[in-house]
Parts: sequence; structure tokens; C-alpha cells
Amino acid sequence: MFKYYGKTAPYLFLLPAAIVLIIFFFIPFFQTIVLSFQDYSSSIYHPGFAGMQNYIEILKNPIFYKVMINTIIYLVVAVPILAVLPLFLAILINQKIKGITLYKILIYLPVIVSIVVAAIAFKWLYAEQGILNYILNVLHIGSIGWLTDPKYAIYSVIIVTIWKGIGYYMMIYLAALMSVPKELYEACDIDGAGFFTKHLTVTVPHIMPTIALVTTISSISAMKIFAEIYVMTKGGPLNSTKTIVYYIYEKAFENLDLGYASAMAVILLVIVMIFSFINIFCFERGKYQI
Repeated sequence: MFKYYGKTAPYLFLLPAAIVLIIFFFIPFFQTIVLSFQDYSSSIYHPGFAGMQNYIEILKNPIFYKVMINTIIYLVVAVPILAVLPLFLAILINQKIKGITLYKILIYLPVIVSIVVAAIAFKWLYAEQGILNYILNVLHIGSIGWLTDPKYAIYSVIIVTIWKGIGYYMMIYLAALMSVPKELYEACDIDGAGFFTKHLTVTVPHIMPTIALVTTISSISAMKIFAEIYVMTKGGPLNSTKTIVYYIYEKAFENLDLGYASAMAVILLVIVMIFSFINIFCFERGKYQI
């Protein structure tokens, strides 16, 4: 029946998605920009116009820079591991070995576990009397304040993020590996290429767009990390695990400073857009050339 609609048929298919985007993205997006120019410090019901004051206060706030440093640490540590380790696992699982389905299930299992459940479980592992410290004491190494020492806290939380995401990104890589021509692998075998040489010269160049996708998704996810920090550390100790999204939550829902929180949300959006443009420019520029 869609032939009667002519050229408008594609737009009818896009209409439901467009409505969802308008309601849940564009309207909140513009509302957040409006809120970022308002002052809620005196009254949450009758805010005043603040102009650029919220942005100026953010740039003067030392906690904001500490939060950004923590977010950058998350990016620098988590993203390379989430981009490389799942690829290595995907290549191994893509081989013809027995029990391959079982390995896939075991590696993907953390993905389907609730992040709250995973964070609580790791919080027990990291406890002062937890399993990890028990093992360290047995080995006469001594207990470590996994979540109470500012030197280790953020890295302990990053481990949870990595554990949770490895299986998800591995599946993305597995799907991409199916598109690599097997003839190229056979040619490498004939030439006597080793395991690593074969995948560096054939696999990596062919799935580079997928690597770029995983890098971008993991980068954005690292910048938006919240649940792990909320459950495990509440941003402590001494703001050592507080990231920008948790700081936005703290300002908006604990301090009720919606204008300040909205201004930080706008800054986060700009940062995410910059990462997206870098991805397009470095990895996918050829796709958009006319």
C-alpha cells in the first residue's frame, strides 16, 4: 500500500524514530541549554537569569578540573584496553576450537549482568576484609585500600568497567571478522606468515572502521560512567573517583543547583561531539566525501 504514498514513504518509516528523538533528545537538549543560563542558588522554583555566570564558576572551580582529570584517566586507561583486548579475544574465539560456544557465553556473561549487581559484587571483593585482601594477606603482601585509598580507588572502579564491557565489544569484533575474506588468510599461510603477522596485515586493516567504532563507543561510555561510581565509592575518597557525570548528578539532585549542573552537561556534550568529530576525521573521513 506504500506505493500510494510515493516519495513520502521513507519519511513515514522514519517518523516513529524522529518522534522518539524529538521527545527524548532534542527537547531535553534545548531545555538543558536554557537551564544552563539560569540561577537556582536562591530558589529552585523561581530561578533568575545568570547569563554566563554558571560557566564562569565552573571554569574557576578546582573540583571541576579534578573531575576532568579523573575522566581523562578513565579514558586513557579503560579505552585502549577495551579496544585491544576484546579484539584479541575475538580473534582467538574465531578459530576452530572445541567448546567455542561455551567460551563465548562465559566471556559475554558479564554483559548481561546488571551493572549494579556487578558493582556490589566487586565492592565486596574490594572490601578491607574481602577476598582480594585475604589472598594478599595469605601471600604476606598486606591489605590494600582498593576503594578507600585515593591512589587505587579509580583504577579499582575502572577494572569493573573493563570486566563489564569486554564481552560486548568482543561480539562486535566477531561480527566484523566474518567480513574478512578467508582467501587472504590462506595466502598468508602459503607465504609462511605467523599468527600475529597474519592478523596485523590482514585482520586489522579490514576491520579498522569497527576498531574506530569500538574506540568511539568506549570513549563516550567512559566519559558517561556513573553507576559503578555511585554504587562503589560515591565519588570518594577525596573526590578521587568523581567523574563529570557523577558531578553533574551531585550538583543537580543533591545540591539542587540545576543551572550549574546543566552548564556542565552542555560542556560534556561539547566534549563528546569533539570525540565524535575526531573519529570521523581520523577513521571515517572517506565515507563522507562526495
